[in-house]
Amino acid sequence: MPTDPENCRRTITYTAEGPALIEGPVELVTDDGRTIHCDRCVVALCLCRRSAIYPLCDTSHRKLRRSTR
Repeated sequence: MPTDPENCRRTITYTAEGPALIEGPVELVTDDGRTIHCDRCVVALCLCRRSAIYPLCDTSHRKLRRSTR
């Protein structure tokens, strides 16, 4: 556990039709216990579950957009 929570705060930005963007670097722990280390300054977290690299976003959501008709 962090000793100073103020220094470990991250911002998560939800996008309208895409991933959640998390300020990095971050460590993600999946439901099966795997740990994914992400050293990027912004990490895209998949919300649609279409990503081939889930839980990270690979922009698969762009291929299946709903029509506005």
